[in-house]
Amino acid sequence: MDIADIATTDYEGVDADERLGKIRSLFERDNPKGIIVTEDGEYEGVINERQLVQSHVKDEAKVRGLVRSAPKVGRTEDVREVARVLVESNAKIAPVFEGESLWGIVTEDAILEAVLDNLDTLVVGDIYTEDVITITEDTNIGRAIGLLREHGISRLPVLDDAGHIAGMVTTHDIADFAVRGMERQQKGDRSGDRDRILDIPVYDIMNSPVATTTVEDTVDDAVSQMLDNDYAGMVVTPDDDDRLVSGIITKTDVLRALTYTEQEHMDVQITNIDLIEALSRDAIRQEIEEVAQKYQKMQVQHAHVRFHRHKETKRGTPLIQAQIRLRTNRGQVAGSGEGYGAENAFRVAIDKLERRVLELKGVQADEEYRGQLLRKLGEL
Repeated sequence: MDIADIATTDYEGVDADERLGKIRSLFERDNPKGIIVTEDGEYEGVINERQLVQSHVKDEAKVRGLVRSAPKVGRTEDVREVARVLVESNAKIAPVFEGESLWGIVTEDAILEAVLDNLDTLVVGDIYTEDVITITEDTNIGRAIGLLREHGISRLPVLDDAGHIAGMVTTHDIADFAVRGMERQQKGDRSGDRDRILDIPVYDIMNSPVATTTVEDTVDDAVSQMLDNDYAGMVVTPDDDDRLVSGIITKTDVLRALTYTEQEHMDVQITNIDLIEALSRDAIRQEIEEVAQKYQKMQVQHAHVRFHRHKETKRGTPLIQAQIRLRTNRGQVAGSGEGYGAENAFRVAIDKLERRVLELKGVQADEEYRGQLLRKLGEL
């Protein structure tokens, strides 16, 4: 299936000189997956809602300050390849080009709708994410924004005092609330000054009740619910208790599953691949394979590596967070780490992953391994 079959010429577009205040209003009114930015009629990039929530830039600033690149795809590109491109660029939309001209866009929703009938062979347990960042009902909005920014995510399940799922807070909820707060202040309502937005508990803005699915449900059923209700993700609960959180499944998880391959070598997917600098996909794959095969052979169905850039720098090198997640015949296993530069962050993450693999296999690391690990960390 070619992207031309599902791409559209109907999309939101703004000029790079537009005010961010107008963009925030567009997201509140139309809730687009992203907005195309142009300058003098030429494509410049995209802007998404997560950028607005995570940014401290004022409404009077120009859009150009938050424009990010998005992968360009051709009208005849294969759907599976476009799914990979969206996941690796951490994007919800991709501009579709015909030759050198911008023709339209393709969204993650359009791809999922096109492949929905083929998803009944997967169950949620095959592709969901087990490691979930949660918050409580009294967590304030400022802390929630910090967690969204720190982990590069777009939603946070909210738990009550008993540890049961009580609600969900998303970047859209926070952006919508912030816009309404600014509008009240502009109209002279001083309540916005009294109740500082960042100090308000997420209980006041969370969505409740929360749509859930289980590890045994089929992926096509889960995706249908997400598409029908405009959810970007759902909480995964155990079969015997829908109040507890086992994990989360998002549209990105489903897109990632579309890219799984039956190759001789392990299939590795990298999100924010532009941050890997001197590292290569092959080098990353080889190191993960070495970890998976150490001590005993572990069957890895898929590996996902995600890089996230923090604002902090050291001698011009940015602080990077690397997260590695493997789907194996022994379950999911993950490791994460931070360092200045992608290579250092990856080294810390791969060492932590190795420890998790050993724990999963029931193997205790010996003194030699611990010495090797300490020497590696000392070199960073």
